[in-house]
Amino acid sequence: MEQPRILIVDDEQDLCTLIQRALEKEGFHEIRTAHTLKDGLAVFETFRPHLAILDVMLPDGEGYQLCQQMRAQSNIPILFLSAKSEEVDKLLGLAIGGDDYITKPFSPKEVAFRVKAQLRRVSMMEAPVEETTVGPFQMNEDETEVYVNGERLELTAKEVGLLACFLRNPNRILSKETLFTQVWGESFFGSDNTVMVHIRRLREKVEPNPSEPTYIKTVKGLGYRLTV
Repeated sequence: MEQPRILIVDDEQDLCTLIQRALEKEGFHEIRTAHTLKDGLAVFETFRPHLAILDVMLPDGEGYQLCQQMRAQSNIPILFLSAKSEEVDKLLGLAIGGDDYITKPFSPKEVAFRVKAQLRRVSMMEAPVEETTVGPFQMNEDETEVYVNGERLELTAKEVGLLACFLRNPNRILSKETLFTQVWGESFFGSDNTVMVHIRRLREKVEPNPSEPTYIKTVKGLGYRLTV
């Protein structure tokens, strides 16, 4: 993977500077910053980042809006920064397409760590593997294209990661901890809701009827299983 390009959108210029310095210490040097939703979208469209860090509250809108606009064009990892610590806010951020949600106050080093974890996952996904066909699902050798019944699916990086785990383990129960560790590349620390939100989004794209899953089934108290 080429030198990762990172976009930071936050109206606090000092905070942008602190995060940028922390990222530079970790070896990231292709970094751009913006301080409004409008400017953030403009930089995104010209800079074409590999990862974006978005503040939820911006002077001219919400980071959620910006995330949706980015998602219409790209599946890059998106991290939210927010002073809102309620669980419902975190779930909203993940539901609309975010990959991580960091609550203020936080250490810039923590942000840099999470950025590395997200990019590491993307890099792992780009490593060559054998083409996988399981039931109606087919995943190409670099795990970037997924098909169900011959129709290509538009999945985010995390959704591809989850489905890849299931395709490598068909008809086996995978715990939330196992899925989180393999897809997010971090220790679990009770991240139940993160996994649940992404499973729900994946079902909406692969299931004929997401309310009554045919393929990705919940095994109560144990986890999930791809039934094929």
